[in-house]
Amino acid sequence: MGVTPKKQAVVAEIKNWLTTAQAVVLTSYRGLNVATDTEMRRELRAAGVTYKVVKNTMLRIAAKEAGIEGLDSHLEGTTAIAFSAEDAVAPAKVLCNFMKKNKLEDQGILTIKVGILDGKVIDAKEVKALANLPSREELIAKLLGSMNAPIANTVGVLSGIIRNFVGVVEAYREKKAKESAA
Repeated sequence: MGVTPKKQAVVAEIKNWLTTAQAVVLTSYRGLNVATDTEMRRELRAAGVTYKVVKNTMLRIAAKEAGIEGLDSHLEGTTAIAFSAEDAVAPAKVLCNFMKKNKLEDQGILTIKVGILDGKVIDAKEVKALANLPSREELIAKLLGSMNAPIANTVGVLSGIIRNFVGVVEAYREKKAKESAA
């Protein structure tokens, strides 16, 4: 008996998530109530992160097809996958902040299993370290700010030189005016 077309489609979809995402975070959820789950999914969606519950068997096959090694030992119990195609930090940041805010990890309700970054499996500690990095938008803002500072300084210096030059020309004109009047 072979793999059904429906299961092949699910595996292909999961493989696509694993290969196109900037970062992937796998979580375990036990006893997560509907209200908390809904709030978490809303926060993830707002950050551009997709969150799906997956079957371990399907994820194991998809990871193997995607050439990702080191996941098998983490595929026990419940598994959900959070991923973003745009931001490598967002899945980890939103999940870790949500877990901390709601004290879910302390209770064992929602925990980070592992993450995948650039096709490599990273442990839960590394996922949490990733969550502490600034977001893409924050990094761009810092870069633009640092690029803008020298330009602003140059403009300030140049306008000071022009102001001084105009002052000197004005003083010279006034001096000439007094000399011709006398």
